[in-house]
Amino acid sequence: MTSTVPAAITRVADGSALQAVFLDMDGTLVDTEGFWWDAEREVFADLGHALDESWRDVVVGGPMTRSAGFLIEATGADITLAELTVLLNERFEERITRGVPLMPGAARLLSELAAHSIPTALVSASHRRIIDKIVHSLGPSNFALTVAGDEVARTKPHPDPYLIAAGGLGADPARCAVVEDTATGVAAAEAAGCRVVAVPSVAPIAAAAGRVVVGSLEEVDLAFLRTLITRMN
Repeated sequence: MTSTVPAAITRVADGSALQAVFLDMDGTLVDTEGFWWDAEREVFADLGHALDESWRDVVVGGPMTRSAGFLIEATGADITLAELTVLLNERFEERITRGVPLMPGAARLLSELAAHSIPTALVSASHRRIIDKIVHSLGPSNFALTVAGDEVARTKPHPDPYLIAAGGLGADPARCAVVEDTATGVAAAEAAGCRVVAVPSVAPIAAAAGRVVVGSLEEVDLAFLRTLITRMN
């Protein structure tokens, strides 16, 4: 389910301090939300169906079961959820083998967190096979823990993935900062009790209590994340 957590990572003594940072993957660290939509359009075109552009906002950021299930129901395609999941993952994998573009500010943020030894987890609704391919572009050493959508009983928008990440790093969810790009991911992080920075990729996200919305990952650094924790106390 998760990578090995170094024994050195423990709860910090200062109860008001930032204890860990959890990062979403697609649309947050890597510019792949469009890859998923292209894969969905191509697969359904092969099945004889055209996807309505308005459906993109519905499927973005969701677990594969929800997104694929919605598209099957919306199109009436003659395919099972299990069959479609395989086709979508295969088509997406074809795309990421050509290269995965990082979101602006992603490399800098990861390097800063690593330089300051901030426990960092990658928490994604994508399947393990996809995460393991993309994490090579992000740098495996940047993450103490990775949580995949197909390895939890309930993935986003449920809080489980973030609670698992907090437990794995020995952190209090309320002292963890989460960076997400979709409403689904934001809902999961907030339900877990984490502090959230929303960086909308496809659909807008409104600011709310305990949540900050920024226009780009380039606006997010370690000082910003630390302030997010302390000012919420």
